[in-house]
Amino acid sequence: MKFKLIAEISFALLRARLKQTMVAAFGVTFSITMFITLLSFMGGLNDLLDNLILNRTPHIRLFNEISASSIQPIAKSKAYAGAYNFISHVKPKNDLLEIRNSEAIIKALKADPNVRGVAPKNTVPVFYNVGAINLTGVIDGIDVDAENKLFTFQDYVVNGKTMDLKNTPNSIILGIGVAKKMLVQVGDNIQITTSKGTQFPLKVVGFFQSGMDEMDKIQGYVTLSTTQKILGKPASYVTDIQVKLYDMTLAPALAKKYGKLFETDAVDIQTTNSQFKTGSSIRTLISYAVGITLLIVAGFGIYNILNMMIYEKMDSIAILKATGFSGKDVNTIFITIALTIGLVGGALGLVFGFGLSAVIGQIPFNTASLPTVKTYPINYNPKFYLIGAVFSVITTYLAGYFPSRKASKIDPVDIIRGK
Repeated sequence: MKFKLIAEISFALLRARLKQTMVAAFGVTFSITMFITLLSFMGGLNDLLDNLILNRTPHIRLFNEISASSIQPIAKSKAYAGAYNFISHVKPKNDLLEIRNSEAIIKALKADPNVRGVAPKNTVPVFYNVGAINLTGVIDGIDVDAENKLFTFQDYVVNGKTMDLKNTPNSIILGIGVAKKMLVQVGDNIQITTSKGTQFPLKVVGFFQSGMDEMDKIQGYVTLSTTQKILGKPASYVTDIQVKLYDMTLAPALAKKYGKLFETDAVDIQTTNSQFKTGSSIRTLISYAVGITLLIVAGFGIYNILNMMIYEKMDSIAILKATGFSGKDVNTIFITIALTIGLVGGALGLVFGFGLSAVIGQIPFNTASLPTVKTYPINYNPKFYLIGAVFSVITTYLAGYFPSRKASKIDPVDIIRGK
């Protein structure tokens, strides 16, 4: 019965200062709305920027690095056993870029339960021949089906189809930047020259746009078999093995394991893209900082309103305490007022935040550098809504706690005597 009475008194005080209550609730609503919208938009932007790289990056890459031998002949000599040898200007060892036993390695990787898929690749530096001018470029020989499945290759082909690359012999999908430089159209024939002087004709079957201008100015894609023809290598020739995992966080440990097991160099996605993850973390941190600042400002508004309410309701507080209400009861009344403002304002803020995010997510966003993006990116992560709800309750509770504590210590005799 006492709790019901306390609730009735709390709501009576709320209605007595309805305008101020609405202003305080609006402050919480606005803060939560902006908090949700800001985090949803920034989360979507982070996903977009990360996916530009991460979608096109394997979780683990196996390859042979061009490097000097770690063991020099003098170290193997018994005449210098136990001696310190200082050697300078060491040249790289004469090893091939080809991954030995690539077919067996790919088979073993596909049998690993941690592996979602494997995509072999050959990388060939070339020159694109444009009349008397040679443009520097890079051609990747790919397994088209694996690239489509693991790296959403088809999403970045803006003209033509990826299957045309697979079905048309000696064909190429050019980066949009290099295609503009060469003034070629789909269906045209171009000629490339390798670093060894070998010339090879290719038919253009499509254009590729990654969203990274520098990459699009040099990149071209052909099939694995085409690169093997260009280089005069057998069908087993592979320079890179790209691995996608079910759990990306396992990449560092598995990269070390695969590198040792298959006797190749191995690099994980966390190492190759550490700068991008750092940028995402900083942007997210800024978003949380701004959103929490808005909630704290709203909390100060509630604090000021409750302070004013206490000064104006001194008589009521004195009567309550004189009729048997304890300081704890008075404390509960004002905390109930604060939490009511927080809960109502927070609930409306979550609804309006979702609505505003949905509206932003429908606004057209067309840019030539990101052909696959049609609207502004939004991330509807439930975590954002949970954080907003919890923080609104905590902020309003603290905003009500300190004024309520002051009200609970009021001596009714002093108030009545003063009157």
